[in-house]
Parts: sequence; C-alpha cells; structure tokens
Amino acid sequence: MSIIKEFKEFAMRGNVLDMAVGVVIGGAFGKIVSSLVADVIMPFVSIFTGSVNFTNWKVVLKQAVMEGTAVVTPEVAVNYGMLIQVIFDFLIIAVAIFLIIKAINRLKKKEDEKPASPATPPEDVLLLREIRDLLKSNVVNS
Repeated sequence: MSIIKEFKEFAMRGNVLDMAVGVVIGGAFGKIVSSLVADVIMPFVSIFTGSVNFTNWKVVLKQAVMEGTAVVTPEVAVNYGMLIQVIFDFLIIAVAIFLIIKAINRLKKKEDEKPASPATPPEDVLLLREIRDLLKSNVVNS
C-alpha cells in the first residue's frame, strides 16, 4: 500500500475529521475566553491588585540598547506576567469546559431516567402467548 493511499485513509476517518472540527472550534472558543479574561475579568482583578496589569510584569535581564529613539538591541526579559495571564486563561477555560460537560451530562442523565417504551416481544413469544390463549379458551368452552 502506498504511503499516499494510507495517508488518505487516515485523513478521511471520521475521528480525524471530528478532531479537526474540535480544534477549529476550540481555537475560536480560546479567543472568546481570552477576550473574557482580558476585557471583563482582569479589570476587576486589577481593582483588587491596585490597577496592576499582569502582562507588564517582567524581570529585565539586559536593558535595551538605544540610539536616540531607535532600538539597536532589544531588551532581554523574563515575562512572568504573561505566564500569570495564561494561567488565568487556562483556569477560566477549564471551568467553562467543566460547566459545559456537567450540563451535558445532566441532560443525558435526564434522558436516561425516562422510562423506555416496552420492547416488542420476539415473534416466538407472541406465538406461544397465542397458543396459550387458545388453550385457555378451549378449556373454558369444554
């Protein structure tokens, strides 16, 4: 089997396509959550932290070299504030996904609790019941 044919079979599997859709939707959801964190939640957090913006927190290892207003060599810094921001994003995404999955599971549980309609008995059971009823009616008529 050629490698191209194997790849085509792999790429056309349902699971791979479902995963691709999940990745695209996940990327869009990530943008929504990033905006939620940056534009809605972080302003409230900055009130409690004294209007501090986490993304600006850094440790400068080497200052930038400037010639007038032009940067000759950019600064070298550890941007630990960005890490804090990404951790906030992750925690909010995790909570959001948890709540969504919890709601889906609750809906599935309600569906499972509904009584299932009785299954139609197999044909041989129906035939045996019919024979039983005929025998009963013959005994009563005798």
